[in-house]
Amino acid sequence: MHQRILVMGGTGVFGKRLCRHLASFEEVELIVSSRTSGKAEVFVEELMANAQNLRVQGIALDNGKNLVTQLAVIRPFAVIDCSGPFQGANYDVARAILNAGAHLIDLADARDYLASFSMELDAIARLNGVSASTGASSSPALSSSVVDEITRDWQRIDTIDICITPGGKSEVGQSVIEAIMSYAGKKIPMWQDGKLGQTTGWKGVSDVNMPNLGRRRVAAVETFDAESLGVRHGVQSRVSFSAGLESPIEQRGIEAIATLLKYNLFPNPKSLIPLLLKARQFTRIFSSDEGGMLVKVRGIDAAGHLMQTTWSLVAKNDHGPYIPILPAAATLQKLLKNDVSIGAYPANKNIILSDILAQMAPYDITSQTELSPAASSCFETYLGPKAFQTLPVGLQEFHSQACPPIWSGEADIARDRGLVLSFLGWLFGLPDIGVSVPLTVSVDRTFSKTGRSIERWTRTFGGKKMSSLLCHEADGSFVEIFSPFTFILALSSDECGIKMPVSGWKIGKIPLPKFLAPRSETAEFQDDLGRFRFDVRLTVPFFGLLAHYRGWLVPSLTKQS
Repeated sequence: MHQRILVMGGTGVFGKRLCRHLASFEEVELIVSSRTSGKAEVFVEELMANAQNLRVQGIALDNGKNLVTQLAVIRPFAVIDCSGPFQGANYDVARAILNAGAHLIDLADARDYLASFSMELDAIARLNGVSASTGASSSPALSSSVVDEITRDWQRIDTIDICITPGGKSEVGQSVIEAIMSYAGKKIPMWQDGKLGQTTGWKGVSDVNMPNLGRRRVAAVETFDAESLGVRHGVQSRVSFSAGLESPIEQRGIEAIATLLKYNLFPNPKSLIPLLLKARQFTRIFSSDEGGMLVKVRGIDAAGHLMQTTWSLVAKNDHGPYIPILPAAATLQKLLKNDVSIGAYPANKNIILSDILAQMAPYDITSQTELSPAASSCFETYLGPKAFQTLPVGLQEFHSQACPPIWSGEADIARDRGLVLSFLGWLFGLPDIGVSVPLTVSVDRTFSKTGRSIERWTRTFGGKKMSSLLCHEADGSFVEIFSPFTFILALSSDECGIKMPVSGWKIGKIPLPKFLAPRSETAEFQDDLGRFRFDVRLTVPFFGLLAHYRGWLVPSLTKQS
């Protein structure tokens, strides 16, 4: 028996690819819809030429006009909504589909739409005895399934970083550009320091090494993953989701537009959409047909070891645009086997990573998983096991391989006045003067395949951030980097704690005069309450006190008053 499947938006960028993919499903009868019947019929002729036994027809369908009547005529078993964009969309179309007694699968990736989907539609789906699956696309279905798979049985997840970088030659539809413009330069949700925070869409730029693709520039994008994964997996520190366009002109152009929008310097971003679509026809000439996806997770595995797991995917021969439709195909295959739950829910409730990977078989798409266990923290490595184990317990916990990633406490801060000192304080991001200032310290530990650890400490004093890198260099030195300056620390320890005076400094690789180096009287110790304490006094030759901050920290999950 053939089941009738209506593909809404079936002649769009993703709808076409989904229909071509479903042409291999012997048990389906495809109804391909477009706003104009001519466009649908032309595409149907192409499908039938390549799959002669396919049951398919093209129809005109506008989901904003007489949808209930049209569904009553079509009587689909299931509807797959590829129409988009879902940013700002309501649930009227979904309600009409469910009330018509049809199952629903959509490719939504819009944060607001996904967040309220189950609450708005679950009762309707159950009443009609059907299922409604949302987000059956690269995000959140594929990305969430990857995280579920590679962190199975882990004791703790500290960070999740997800990147998507499509090939520059890939076709991009108007709905994709509309989605980008809907949040570029605006505040978007992002999981930070173990709780839901905010960042700016298409800002927070970084370069990411995409396996088998090289370095690509990416920026923060709005996704449901950026908040839902934090809650679902109890992520201790960060969930980031970023995307990048292969063409530097396109990428930097969107970033520039985001900056203008952030400061309300561009009144109507929608007016740019036709121009951006035309510009892409030019930039595609100088781009490749290779894109990829990267999911990197750090945390404590089932054996209690700090682990970094990297899952990556590479698509060649312009097969990347098939990736967003494969979770929908996997969901439909489960639905045809009656292997889904009634109700409304995210698509990844009923499909797992292997279901999606099975749909990739016809395409030039490969994936791989790399495990990178950390040997020890940079402090453990530098001090050695014996010296490290003599430290107070509070310091061992803070500096250990598996230390909690977020610490909270308070600090008292003093600084001298003066133009030079103020400039240096601004340059290094030093905190302002205050007493009992709330403090959060994020320890983000990354490491290579060989296990060499690099720690980024982000100290947030009452909302003001100061960040640096600490690592044990290959030459045996221990350094702290406030780019572009590197400070060499003469780190020493005993049973009372750790001291970290500055023994040298350089800019880039160029050594600087030692007599001009800032003086550091830095001590870490444990107080009578078992808390990690710090006392950092920094002075500048000839000018005086740059900063003196001291206080205490405890793991955020056991924060004390």
